Amino acid sequence: MSKHLNTSEAVLIAPNIYWVGMHLKDDPFQCHPYLIKNANESILIDPGSMLEFEETIRKVKSIIDINAVKYIILHHQDPDLAAAVPEIEKLINRADLQIVTHSRISLLIKHYLITSSYYNIDKNNYTLLTSNGLKLDFLTTPYCHSPGAFVTYEPDSKVLFSGDIFGGLEESWDFYADETYFEKAKLFHKEYMPSKDIFNYALCKIEKLDINLIAPQHGSMIEKKYIPKLIEDMKNLDCGLYIEEKYNQELIDIIKELQKKERALKERNLLLFEQSKRAEIGEMIGNIAHQWRQPLAIINTSLAILKEKNRAGLLNEDEIADKLEKMEKRVIYMSETIEDFMTYYTPNKEKSWFSVCEAVEKALDIVNIKSNERGVKLNLFINNEYKIYGLINEFIQVIVSILSNINDLITIKNLKNTDVKISLYIDSDYTTLTIEDNCGGINEKNLNKIFDPYFTTKHKSMGTGLGLHIAKMIIEENMNGSLSAKNIYNINNEKIGAKFTIKMKNENQ
Repeated sequence: MSKHLNTSEAVLIAPNIYWVGMHLKDDPFQCHPYLIKNANESILIDPGSMLEFEETIRKVKSIIDINAVKYIILHHQDPDLAAAVPEIEKLINRADLQIVTHSRISLLIKHYLITSSYYNIDKNNYTLLTSNGLKLDFLTTPYCHSPGAFVTYEPDSKVLFSGDIFGGLEESWDFYADETYFEKAKLFHKEYMPSKDIFNYALCKIEKLDINLIAPQHGSMIEKKYIPKLIEDMKNLDCGLYIEEKYNQELIDIIKELQKKERALKERNLLLFEQSKRAEIGEMIGNIAHQWRQPLAIINTSLAILKEKNRAGLLNEDEIADKLEKMEKRVIYMSETIEDFMTYYTPNKEKSWFSVCEAVEKALDIVNIKSNERGVKLNLFINNEYKIYGLINEFIQVIVSILSNINDLITIKNLKNTDVKISLYIDSDYTTLTIEDNCGGINEKNLNKIFDPYFTTKHKSMGTGLGLHIAKMIIEENMNGSLSAKNIYNINNEKIGAKFTIKMKNENQ
């Protein structure tokens, strides 16, 4: 015991904070109750068992009237700190007496036949504020050594009431710890803290506090000068299941196995990411190829005509200028296609209001569908004034994809009389563009597949199967609309063609 310290009386350890325990002779397991003097709202902390009951009450009464205690703090549910509470309740005899604890602990300590109401810290923002301004903060330290265990910090005096943490087993008990205290506390923590990880979790919380004094439930009071080194030593202490050699090796093996699986999972995720990026790039390249096929075919045809007429000496300046202008338009479109698909997955692309009529006309020019050419009859029912909000180049690509399929059918089936009808109409909620043809329609078994990626019924030289898939993504993901297709039937229920519908929700201009 510390020299010149009379523990037969209450000991003042900080302003208005008292140790009110007793020295149990020849018992290394010393238990320490504390009292915070606070007028008519005084606080008793871990009051102990019936072994110390009479001595604790005597010391409390030497400082305050016993019925001035309004709060009893219980840091966990063990009998060495809670067993005397029912008898203390009777002495206090106060209707507003509250047991301050965690809700996980209140479920257990009721079995002592405690009758007072509970102040559960986890339901009160982990703080207690008395009417005269005294404030206590509570930090949870789960499983040290109870699931609801916690410690109490008084910020004015900077005293930490640490419960079982920093407790010690001492054959020769000293009230205040010295630099050798870790050796005395080591055995207690090895036996009573469940694991190094759990204990370190609590220590990391505690070391963030500015502490002048640690007042544990067992062992010795720890002054500020010894606290940092003690915490550091405690962090490196094997305890609980870690001191079982068999468990310790099993734990190390499990950790290594988990780390191995984690590395394998990371490698797998990286591989999947790379595969996804390759697929995305492949899809983009495939769609560019799909969009380029028509203008390249037209450029190639124009060049062939120019070369043939040049050999025959039939070229004139007007025809050269006309062909070059058309080729230039298609080259510009092809360049814009690359740019659009390079930025396709870029968020927050800049949208604007644009004319649907203008977009349709550009698409028709790119695909080279005109009335009275190859027996095509083109019917346009579009108002020049109708505008929608979105990305004009992407919208043109959608129309190009649909018209390209019509163009392919004309070529594949060698159709001589083709009707293509493009209509635009607007109601209060939606703007709808439809594209219809009489090219024979879509096989019913394929109707639900035409928007799937890579689905195509054409030879690979005619396309990749990405055009309609990307078109649907553009409309539905980038323009807040829908793209659908259905077959058209005549009055005799014969399938005559297909109808594509682009439907977009109206925006306020």
